[in-house]
Amino acid sequence: TVIRAAILIQNWYRFTMARLEMRRRYSLSIFQSIEYADEQDQLQLSNFFTFMLDHYTHPDSVSHIFTSPSVSQVVDEGLCLTEFERKIDVPDSYYGPRLSFPLTIEDANALLHAFRNEQLLHARYVLQLLCETRKVLKEMPNITHLSTSYSKEITVCGDLHGNLDDLLLIFYKNGLPSEQNCYVFNGDFVDRGKNSMEILIILFAFLLIYPNDLHLNRGNHEDYMMNLRYGFTKEVSKKYKDHGKQILCLLRDVFSWLPLATIIDSKVLILHGGISDTTDLDFLSALERNKVRDHIHVGVILFSLKNLAVQMLRSSFCYLQILDILWSDPRSQNGCTPNKCRGGGCYFGPDVTAKLFERYNLKMLIRSHEFKPEGYEISHDGKVITIFSASNYYEEGSNRGAYIKLNPELIPRFVQYRVSKYTRRQNLQERVGTIESSALKSLREKIYAHRSELTSAFAQYDLNGTGKISVNDWAAAMESVLQLELPWRMLRSQLAQMNADGEVDFMSCFYDLKIGQPIKEVQPALVETLCRYRRDLEIIFNVIDKDHSGLISLEEFSQTWRLFTSHLGIDVYDESLDKLVLSIDYNKDGHIDFNEFLEAFHVVHRLEKKAN
Repeated sequence: TVIRAAILIQNWYRFTMARLEMRRRYSLSIFQSIEYADEQDQLQLSNFFTFMLDHYTHPDSVSHIFTSPSVSQVVDEGLCLTEFERKIDVPDSYYGPRLSFPLTIEDANALLHAFRNEQLLHARYVLQLLCETRKVLKEMPNITHLSTSYSKEITVCGDLHGNLDDLLLIFYKNGLPSEQNCYVFNGDFVDRGKNSMEILIILFAFLLIYPNDLHLNRGNHEDYMMNLRYGFTKEVSKKYKDHGKQILCLLRDVFSWLPLATIIDSKVLILHGGISDTTDLDFLSALERNKVRDHIHVGVILFSLKNLAVQMLRSSFCYLQILDILWSDPRSQNGCTPNKCRGGGCYFGPDVTAKLFERYNLKMLIRSHEFKPEGYEISHDGKVITIFSASNYYEEGSNRGAYIKLNPELIPRFVQYRVSKYTRRQNLQERVGTIESSALKSLREKIYAHRSELTSAFAQYDLNGTGKISVNDWAAAMESVLQLELPWRMLRSQLAQMNADGEVDFMSCFYDLKIGQPIKEVQPALVETLCRYRRDLEIIFNVIDKDHSGLISLEEFSQTWRLFTSHLGIDVYDESLDKLVLSIDYNKDGHIDFNEFLEAFHVVHRLEKKAN
């Protein structure tokens, strides 16, 4: 009897743990699928900008988009530290760190202490730091070569994405950068998290103090257009209202000078994303990396050379080489195929890795760029390692972060961690519940933003107009519209109701959601379109808004909107838009606050609204 009871308890425990693991995995799949779909939308924006250049009535008003702003216009190349001191006053009321150049380890410690206490570094010191960082980066090669003979171990960190607590924990566990403690940070320092600026300041400070012992690779988020979508631009503008424009412009130049890759002991290649079957390290070493500033230039080059063959573009232009190393992901299947999930880079198989290793006599590829639940993953028979250093990336408790220690034998040792402010108070079931709830909320918003398309797709299976279809048909319709490659049959119980006959009430997908809108008279199709493309429009309007005032004219707004809907092939009645735009121009001065306008169009969870 005791043994039987023990077996029952053991079976119950295994079943419970298996269900929790299943819920955790599909929640993370939801997060990752939506993230990749969003990145795909981001890269496709370049197509719109070329379309815009072709069709805009007043080309002069948008031409600045397609050429990198001259840094000298905002921050004079020859501006020295003393001139910053003269031009930007630091008031006596400022109690943060006061930097003096050249920096010392005491300055770095002061920054760490200030940021732990949520203090801001004054704009004068930020600009001075960025100018000095640019000078150092400009002297660095495209591919940095390191040796373990000078430092017994080298630490490699992956994506941080604005999570300052992760960086502080790494330094606490592994020690600060120094001549005896070498670091490589492998890109994606910014976006998503709320402390991207602080992370950059800390890393740039240590780079100035130990230029031979702290190394930075460029990631796909060290990019002007990505920063507009994923939060870094807003963070800088909010923290540095008066000097935000100068800081952002200078950062755009600094990012363009970040090295592209690092090689340790001529055997270990470290770069942010991955490789392709055309990756040429010799070519990457020789190109002018600062000329490829951000992904908006992909569209521009295609615009100016759109009559040339794609193969000619691949062999002739360095941006495709850079796009591959910043955006690609490894896969277990052989070959090299376009990365359709992200919309840029490629999927590269073990054969592509082996070919590059043979050509350059390499032993290991360390890359980042990809969320991993345990903070790292080994693939391609141990030849490719993914390292991801942002813990709690999607939600509190969603994943561990990790970093790699490489010794002179080049044997990787993984150190995992999780910043845990709240997760220690929760048991496993509560943690999984939190992750699942957040993932499903994001997915429902995505579903509602595609309501019209989904309703049409469901109707194709509902030939008798009952409002009910089979689970298989429901899953097929969901995937055909959203293309997220999710286990829809498994998710059905969380997203839609089923009747006693096992059929899905497909309209129940939308029961607990609605779209907030400023005036009731606007047609539903326009509201849904604005909701669906809200983030794309925000980026477009921010790019057009040259003075970062948050205001654009009604004419610019209307013309851009009509071009955007024309480019996407969306049929929206103009009078409906005119009525909407005029209603937002509250003070009738001919300009609208577009951020406030777009914020009105977001999915509202009715249950949350009732609770609030």
